[in-house]
Formats: sequence, structure tokens, C-alpha cells
Amino acid sequence: MTTPEVAAGRTELAPAAALFRSLGDPARLAIVRRLAVGEARVVDLVDQLGLAQSTVSKHLACLRECGLVDSRPVGRASLFTLAQPALLDVLSAAEAVLEATGCAVALCPTYGQESGA
Repeated sequence: MTTPEVAAGRTELAPAAALFRSLGDPARLAIVRRLAVGEARVVDLVDQLGLAQSTVSKHLACLRECGLVDSRPVGRASLFTLAQPALLDVLSAAEAVLEATGCAVALCPTYGQESGA
């Protein structure tokens, strides 16, 4: 049986879990990593990441809805940037954890590469 304190703790963690889910797709993570270097147009992301235009657009929309990416019009295109500079710290911390664990999470039976997650 779940206590009210446990349920409240889960509720408090829901936004953090949603943040990590938003970064959990390899295509979205690649887009965020690319935008960490500087702003880009959809066509730039398509060329640099080797993803389909529809895939890039879909994931940019998701990241924008999450408040992680902003865009501004430039002529007929839009330039996309990271909306939250602190996201760079999250990526850096994730890289440090992966390095420290020897990428053990990749071997995790639930979330690792072989799980199909």
C-alpha cells in the first residue's frame, strides 16, 4: 500500500521524469546535442544528423512543447536554439555518469541498447 508521502514524492518527481523522457529518444537527444553547439535550421539538422525532415520537425515540435527549444523566423526558415542553457549542464552531467559507469546503463536489461527501449 502506498502512503500519502510516497505518492506525494512521486508527484514531485513527475516533471523530472518527463524531462528525462523528452531527452530519451536518440533523435531528440541528437538534436539537443547539436543545438548545444549553436542555432540551426531544420535543413541544417537534417544534413548534419542524417535524419528525415519530417523526423527532425516532429522532434523539434516535441522539444518546443517541452520548453527546451525556441525558434525565431529568419526569412522563410526558422532558427532553433536551446531555450534552457542549463540543459548543457544536464548533458555534461549525463556524460560524466556514463564515463564513470563505463556506460553500464547501455547493458541494462530494461533500458539498455539490447532491450529495444
